[in-house]
This record gives sequence, C-alpha cells and structure tokens, in this order.
Amino acid sequence: VQILLKLWRNGFSLDDGELRSYSDPTNAQFLESVKRGEIPVELQRLVHGGQVNLDMEDHQEQEYVKPRLRFKAFSGEGQKLGSLTPEIVSTPSSPEEEEKSILDAPVLIDDSMPATKIQIRLADGSRLIQRFNQTHRIKHIRDFIIQSRPAFATTDFVLVTTFPNKELTDESLTLQEADILNTVILQQLK
Repeated sequence: VQILLKLWRNGFSLDDGELRSYSDPTNAQFLESVKRGEIPVELQRLVHGGQVNLDMEDHQEQEYVKPRLRFKAFSGEGQKLGSLTPEIVSTPSSPEEEEKSILDAPVLIDDSMPATKIQIRLADGSRLIQRFNQTHRIKHIRDFIIQSRPAFATTDFVLVTTFPNKELTDESLTLQEADILNTVILQQLK
C-alpha cells in the first residue's frame, strides 16, 4: 500500500486526509514510530500485515490547506426516466391476474380491429388493465372505471396521462387520436 505523509507547520496528514495535530498523544506516537523507521501500528492494521511504502513530503513552512476533492465520474448504471410516449412499466403480478382483469371486463372488443392495452391507476391505489380497440373513445375508459368500481359512479374525477401530465378533457377523442395507445392513465379525484 502506498501512503503519503505530509508534514505541515500545524500538524500532519495522510493521503490528503484531515489534519492531525502534533500535540495529540496518538499522533505523537505515530510520528515516533516513523522516526524510528518502524511501521506505525495504525498502518499495520490498515494493510493487514502487507507491505507499506511510506512517502513523506515536507510542508513545515506552510499552514495546512484542506485539499480539493477530486472529481470522480459516476461509474454505475443509469436508468432512463419517462419517455415522450409513456408505456406500461409495471406488469400484473401474474398472467392469471392480467387475464382475470381482462375477462371480467365489461368492454366489447372487436378482434378484427387493432387493439391496445391501457393500464389505469385508480385514485384508491389499485389498478386495472384493459384491452380496448384503438377506435374506443376516452369516454369508454371512464365507463369501464365506473363499471369496474361502482363506488366511483358518484365521484367527480378526471383522467390524466403520465409523463407529460395532460388532462384528457375531450372524451369524444378515440384512443388513437388522443395518442394514449399502450399507456398508463391516472384517475385523479377533483
């Protein structure tokens, strides 16, 4: 292990670490070991019996100046957050759960027409996943929520896209016209 000992007017530092006062008994013992040509006990524990190369720099005519932290580039992995067209990012806990939510659905699907899946995150924290034809309208999503959760029939709510958040106010638009194919829709109470 390579260690740099810097001697300052008011103390010493190891490898750009904090200033250690000469008057502290532990630090005085450390320096005595170095003067005798021995490896200080603290460093022996650090390297677990390995070899230590101790370099020294004399800065005793200068006051200690805390060194600037060196820039270390992030070396981990990154994850992209959001996209222009939100996609379903979470899946049901099991294929049976997804199939169940579709089978119990009160939405009639024309299999000869293009279809899409919409995930709806409800205000109560639960979620629904439903297949719709691309020609279904936003109004059909509202009706599906009310039929699936009758408690919301008397509740005033709006439907909102995820990123970027946009309230779906024109319920006569088709899902394709509203550009919400294969997306997540949020239900927000007014």
